[in-house]
Amino acid sequence: MKHLPNIITILRILTSVAVPFLIIDGRLGLRGMAFWLFTFAAITDWLDGYLARRWNVLSGLGRMLDPIADKLLITGCLLSLVALDHNHLPILYPALVILFREIFVAGLREYLGIMGISLPVTGIAKVKTTLQFIAIGMVMLYPFFEHWNHAYVVCMGVFYLAAVLTLYSGIDYFIKTLRYV
Repeated sequence: MKHLPNIITILRILTSVAVPFLIIDGRLGLRGMAFWLFTFAAITDWLDGYLARRWNVLSGLGRMLDPIADKLLITGCLLSLVALDHNHLPILYPALVILFREIFVAGLREYLGIMGISLPVTGIAKVKTTLQFIAIGMVMLYPFFEHWNHAYVVCMGVFYLAAVLTLYSGIDYFIKTLRYV
């Protein structure tokens, strides 16, 4: 059982490869399947950490793979959703903000890691990840609800809010890194 959290993380990595392929296919049924796999992967993001802490089986492998799994899932989904957007939802710019932040903070962590300094995950970053998962899930489901008058406003509101929170989180990490530069 001590390896279960890492197995769950690896399963999320495998899922993060499958989901974009299901999205990019363009068929509504496969997009629905992509949503459910994405939801499963988002839940495993919480589950693997919870189990590792509860069972006291935290590992270096898990600490390394968990953020990689998150970034693969978020990046793959954003790229495939932007590719299929056709200007129905203006998601390119918030998607770019999210992708830039993810790459930027990964670079900050690598820079600090070389100096032996860790940049722990903040509470706002955990909220950011949750909001990103919700926003991406809503964009995945948008074709099923686009006939509903408020679907566009709700979907875009949550997506842009996720981008703003993502930007804020990136600035927060950058400010925390400045003292080591």
